[in-house]
Amino acid sequence: MNILILGSGGREYSIGLALTKEKSHNLYFMPGNGATSDLGTNINITDYEKLALFAKENNIDLTIVGPEAPLVDGVVDIFRKHNLVIFGPTAAAAKLEGSKAYMKNILKKYNVPTAAFIETTSKEEALNFIDSMQNTPIVVKADGLCAGKGVIIAQSKEEAKQAALDMLNGSSFGDAGTNVVIEEFLDGYELSVFAICDGKNYKVLPAAQDHKRVGDGDTGPNTGGMGAYAPTPLVNDEIYKKIEDRVIKPTLKGMQAEGAPFEGVLFIGVMVVKGEPIILEYNVRFGDPECEILMPLLESPVSELFYYGATKQLDKLDIKIKNEFAVGVVMASENYPYSSSKAAEIIIDKIVDEDLKNNSHISFAGVELIDGKLFATGGRVLVCVGTGNSIKEARNRAYALCGQVHFAGKKCRTDIAYQALK
Repeated sequence: MNILILGSGGREYSIGLALTKEKSHNLYFMPGNGATSDLGTNINITDYEKLALFAKENNIDLTIVGPEAPLVDGVVDIFRKHNLVIFGPTAAAAKLEGSKAYMKNILKKYNVPTAAFIETTSKEEALNFIDSMQNTPIVVKADGLCAGKGVIIAQSKEEAKQAALDMLNGSSFGDAGTNVVIEEFLDGYELSVFAICDGKNYKVLPAAQDHKRVGDGDTGPNTGGMGAYAPTPLVNDEIYKKIEDRVIKPTLKGMQAEGAPFEGVLFIGVMVVKGEPIILEYNVRFGDPECEILMPLLESPVSELFYYGATKQLDKLDIKIKNEFAVGVVMASENYPYSSSKAAEIIIDKIVDEDLKNNSHISFAGVELIDGKLFATGGRVLVCVGTGNSIKEARNRAYALCGQVHFAGKKCRTDIAYQALK
């Protein structure tokens, strides 16, 4: 197939890498990054109407949308108008991520378990709700897209009030924060669960755990994600069944009732509290770095998963998952997540160890090709992924690969997957 992948990060690189292993596709990336050009052709057409025309002229059989912004902006609607096959939700369905208030109200309307909350544009309402809450911490969220950073976990009522006021004043996240969601803090352990959906049918992938904070031991500010592993041993068949019955099925039925059937990746942020899955949030695309560790665990052709999802045929697909584990360690630039860093050349040692060569790989993200050399130019530069028969084996291979990668100011956490190994 001729396949177009929208996005420029490690998520999109890892999808492309999985597709190249099928050895039967021509890949295009828009815009891609400095390393995706090794997997296919990078193009730069930012106007979605023109991009759809490019897809028609180049006989693109399938378009896969990586990030949330194009989905919220309606790229799927535009491509479908041109009768193109595209994997992802419409703009109406993408509101599940585009608006936290919309998402919370859908959860409430269709009885999906979630934390007690209020959504408001009123400073007075926000402050009164915070005063009424029994416990701290308190979670304050900006309504709109903030690249995964619009959530404040306030340790006191005073901090929660200040966070809410900063958002409503527009000083924290601009227009994305002028409507806020304030909710109770749930104490449990967090999971990332991904369901590939075609509006009616779905396939659930192995549950993953992400590591959001920049420092070891979950210290420092939240990031886009510093590493992940899957499958997590913290999930059993009972929890999977509860997530399917109480979360996925009512959400898909609910979105059909709303006139916005959900197609694409439903990313379910779950907090397990005393064995019960409570929903923190929905996103409408793969997580990053979770995508980088899920792609190598798929035994079935990755192209089939996306194509069957995009053409409402998931009921015909028998998805096979390898009996393995994967761990991904993000290598970030020096000043991440505080500020941008200077471009730094990436040097990768030649890997001579056969075991490492066969059971690890790099998914590139914030990189540029300058005069034939690869440079670290983004916050999260790349992800070192290891696979193995145990989480420990996979983690050891991921960190061994980290040791082969060099660039000025590189940093990574040293404790990815600690929850499963402690």
